[in-house]
Amino acid sequence: MVKFKAIGVSEGLAKAKALVIKEEDLSVVKETVADAEAECKRVLDAVEKAKQQIEVLRDDAEKNIGAAEAEIFDAHLMMLDDPDFVEGMTNIVTDEKVCAEYACFVNCENFQAMFRALDDEYMQARAADIGDISQRVIKNLKGIADNAIDTITEPCIIVANDLTPSDTAKIGGKPVAGFITKIGGRTSHSAIMARSMGIPAIVGAGEKADEIADGDLLLIDGAAGEVVAQPDEQTLADFAERQKADAAHRAMLAQYKDKEGATSDGRRVIIEGNIGTPDDAVRVAELGGEGVGLFRSEFLFMDRTDLPSEEEQFAAYKKACEIMQGKPVIIRTLDIGGDKEVPALALEQEQNPFLGYRAIRICLNQPELFLIQLRALLRAAQYGDLRIMFPMISSVDEVRDAKQVLEQAKDMLTAEGVPFNSNVKVGIMVEIPVAAVCADVLAKEVDFFSIGTNDLIQYSCAVDRINEKISYLYRPLHPGVLRLIAMTAKAANENGIEVGVCGEMAGTAGMAPVLCGLGVTNLSMSASAMLAAKADLAKHSYDECRELADKLLACASASDAERIFTDWRES
Repeated sequence: MVKFKAIGVSEGLAKAKALVIKEEDLSVVKETVADAEAECKRVLDAVEKAKQQIEVLRDDAEKNIGAAEAEIFDAHLMMLDDPDFVEGMTNIVTDEKVCAEYACFVNCENFQAMFRALDDEYMQARAADIGDISQRVIKNLKGIADNAIDTITEPCIIVANDLTPSDTAKIGGKPVAGFITKIGGRTSHSAIMARSMGIPAIVGAGEKADEIADGDLLLIDGAAGEVVAQPDEQTLADFAERQKADAAHRAMLAQYKDKEGATSDGRRVIIEGNIGTPDDAVRVAELGGEGVGLFRSEFLFMDRTDLPSEEEQFAAYKKACEIMQGKPVIIRTLDIGGDKEVPALALEQEQNPFLGYRAIRICLNQPELFLIQLRALLRAAQYGDLRIMFPMISSVDEVRDAKQVLEQAKDMLTAEGVPFNSNVKVGIMVEIPVAAVCADVLAKEVDFFSIGTNDLIQYSCAVDRINEKISYLYRPLHPGVLRLIAMTAKAANENGIEVGVCGEMAGTAGMAPVLCGLGVTNLSMSASAMLAAKADLAKHSYDECRELADKLLACASASDAERIFTDWRES
């Protein structure tokens, strides 16, 4: 029996066999070969296998998603049927007497350079397709199977070095009971997605995860961060009792499903859910969410080699609105960069991507990309209370520029005779400290604020939120962070606009009363945390929430604030 503890990031208990996903080694070494003809055959065999794999993916995509979304795979097949592309590899093998893997790598670079040099944005974006196709061929040459997540059919707990946002998105619909990763923190996107899907997750396990073998029976506690591999009979019996207690607790929370978020004396705090796909809204609605406080639209752009069309985006936003049946649906415009990549945009690697070319900065610099999304949002707003939110705002100028592009999208739709809702509320994310400091000015420009505490804490405390070595500095109860939240809430309240929190702080146990006391009117979180947040609020009056917030604001250090918060929770 192996036992260890790491960082619990998504609560829940799970029991299942381990699916250990090893890191794929796609590195290529230039090696000379004696038999060029045999090596060329390896190339052709790998290409043929890639075609068969892509045909299966295309058929599955057409069946499960739609014909339009499956078209990208037809483009991949056309490339693999292109004599120039295939002969590019075999010619390198023949001329240079090098291995098939190296020939594929060089051929990929040559074709990508050619596409990127074209004076056409669509054709430039096809460079990502070349990379995807070539990677598949190299995998076949190396004997590496497709992504193990795609092949899951039995209940399991995934054990991996890390899971990308696209990996985590693939888990949806699979019988995955939970996951463990060697790296990551509470605010990494895989952790956020786990909470959104309501599955237990543990991160930052480090080398301890290497002790888990594929097929081992695992027990995990996503709240405590506890992992047990190959448990003995007593441990299994104890875990079964804990599962019973957990089920009883969840049954108690179920009483809040149809209740509004409010303190014991009736002070309203709207409790909403965070989603990454339209289907996630179903869980928000089922668990009594009063709206969607954050739809991360970037997940429509990830894990693909092309960009979603206006029609595809329109359908996704419309679906979320229809699921929520008139309740607010706040959709954040494209927020990529940092740890979120969109292959189709082929963005350059940056030394400090969290402070670089991302989010609204990309959208304002590429208005054609921004306009497509805004058009889709305006059209979908006919089907519910859709609201548009701009991320990563640092100045009034950015807000005004974004609103100007929004007006341009309205003018285009009007000229084309396309129906849309022209009275859409517009808000911003307050996640950069200067935005909080200037909240009084920004409040006059928008209809609502949503405080993104993940980045607000990261930027104000100067701490990389996914760096394990300095994770101890990431302190949500740092008095400076609390003062920025209070400052933002005060500016919003004085200007008569809503102010929400959509970062992970909103769904952290016990934080709802704190944020209510700071003046926040809306809390948006993972669907699995909504009932507990309602229960936390219902235990306390608004005056008690205010009193707690004032004590925390008066603290000299995060340690003092954390001690007061813990004592208050336990009293």
